[in-house]
Amino acid sequence: MSENVETHPNEIRLVWRWLEIKQHNEGRSPITCALYRGHIFGLRHFLQDRGKDLLDATTEDLEHYAGQHQHQKKVRPISRRVVVTAIRGFYQFLADKKVLAESPARSLPMPAAGSPLPLAMPLHYAEQLLMQPGLGDFIAIRNTAIIGVLVGTGCRASGVCNLNEGDFAIDPESTGAHRRKLLLREKGKKERWVPLPFEISLLIEAYLGCPELQEIDRTTKNGDKVLFVSLAHPRLGAHDHYGERRRLGPWSIHWIVRKTARAAGIPDQYAHPHALRHLFGAELAEDDVDLLTRQSLLGHADPATTEVYSHLATRKLRKVVEKAGPVAKMKTTPMRGIERRLQR
Repeated sequence: MSENVETHPNEIRLVWRWLEIKQHNEGRSPITCALYRGHIFGLRHFLQDRGKDLLDATTEDLEHYAGQHQHQKKVRPISRRVVVTAIRGFYQFLADKKVLAESPARSLPMPAAGSPLPLAMPLHYAEQLLMQPGLGDFIAIRNTAIIGVLVGTGCRASGVCNLNEGDFAIDPESTGAHRRKLLLREKGKKERWVPLPFEISLLIEAYLGCPELQEIDRTTKNGDKVLFVSLAHPRLGAHDHYGERRRLGPWSIHWIVRKTARAAGIPDQYAHPHALRHLFGAELAEDDVDLLTRQSLLGHADPATTEVYSHLATRKLRKVVEKAGPVAKMKTTPMRGIERRLQR
């Protein structure tokens, strides 16, 4: 949001002003604002081809762009929802600021799209993933600690990236020197403390004790230190690679998980950080952890989002059905014959 808007036409200045409000006043994350910016600029190019600018758009123009135009680009309905959200938000901003008499996007329809259930990494795959990097060198210890944080807290990739050493704190509510908790920052300014499993605390302490880490300048402007560091930067020389610039980005976390998962023989459908987050939520549901506690640990604003993980908690239900269901109590079923044939 640091671009000098005074050098741009009036409509572009308005776009940047809206994005500044979304990020700094409403707490939207930089990633979300970047998505919004891309969609509004895409709309601008679309309108320019029609001889218009953003301030000339009609409801029909916006419906065409968000509907037929996105469909022609093979954008799925669920992905078009953020396009509509960005357009609605921008034009409501223009109406609120009296730039336009009213928003032409006020009646812009939101695409109907079902939300697929999240795909949780099976527990045995998570165990393989955590064991795969090993503890043989600095990178291996770092990657094991990163995966441990993902498995042990259910945080998002951005939560791992934003960690500082000061966020790895002693938990006063627990006994023992190694009982720690993490301060997670995700989705803009949202923060939450999450207790760390004992084993993951040890992994982070092992990482912090690596001699290689002591040689890296990772001090931030506020005097804290970046927790998980990158060892190289494609666009920075060694003299510029220090402090905040040492911080790993979300795509690096995705790459570490994907590379490690493939090395462990884990299917690609589970080879991403969110599969570990889904595992965390599903395991809490399996153990009948109450909804509010799960919501707090996962950092969900809406309890309905947390409730989705209840649908993934099937182990106990399966045991009940297999033990107490009517089929389990039948002495003869068609499946008995199939089972005998398979055995033969």
